[in-house]
Amino acid sequence: MPAAASARRIGAALAADLHGRGYRVALHYQNSAAEAAALCADFNHARPDSAIALQADLGNPVQRDTLIPAVVAHFGRLDVLINNASSFFPTPVGASTDADWDALFDANARAPFFLSQAAAPHLARQKGCIVNLLDIFAERPKPAHTIYGMAKAAQRMLTQSLALELAPAVRVNAIAPGAILWPESGKSDAQKQAILDATPLARIGDIADICKAARFLIEDATYCTGQILAVDGGRLLR
Repeated sequence: MPAAASARRIGAALAADLHGRGYRVALHYQNSAAEAAALCADFNHARPDSAIALQADLGNPVQRDTLIPAVVAHFGRLDVLINNASSFFPTPVGASTDADWDALFDANARAPFFLSQAAAPHLARQKGCIVNLLDIFAERPKPAHTIYGMAKAAQRMLTQSLALELAPAVRVNAIAPGAILWPESGKSDAQKQAILDATPLARIGDIADICKAARFLIEDATYCTGQILAVDGGRLLR
C-alpha cells in the first residue's frame, strides 16, 4: 500500500514507521535532498522499489501539482496521504508582511487542500484516508504567531470539511501535537521549562507517540472521521 509523507523530522519518522509495516512510501521534500535520498535508499535497500523521493516547493502550484500524479504513476495507487509539511515562525502584529502570510498559508492550508483534492479520487478507490498534522495552536492562540494560528485553524476546518465531503469513501482525521521536538531554531532552558510546566504530564512527547497516533488513525480508527487527536501530554487542558 503506498503512502505519501515527508523526509525530515516527524515526517521521516512517520514514513519509517509505515515502511516498517509494509507500506511503500513517497517522500516529499523541498530543500532536504540529501536527507530524502538517504532515507529513500535505506527503504529501498530493505525492500526494493518501496520508496521514491519527490522534490517540490509547495508554494509553487506547478511543482505542487506534480506530486500526486507522480506517486500514482510510480506505484499505481495511493492509500494514505499525510499532510505534514509546515512553516512556523513568529509574525508579530505591526511587523508582519504579505510574504509571511503567503509562506504560512501556503504550507499549512493551501497545499494540504490542493494535495487532498488531487489525492481524493485515488484514495476513494482504495477506501483510503488522509491524516493532517495540525498543532494545539489551531485551537489556542500563541502570542506573536497570529498568522500561523490562523493557517492551522484553517487546516483544522479543512480536516472536518473534507471528512464530510469525501465520506464515505475517504476518512480524514488529524493529529494535533504538543511539544514533541524542540524547534530547530532552539529554545532557552527557561522557555523549555515553561512548556513543561504547562503540560500536565510534565514532559515532552516522543516522535513514537505521533507514529502510534497516525497508525491508529490509518489502520484502526475505521469508524472515525473528522476527528482531531491531541497528542500533547494534556497541554490543551491548560
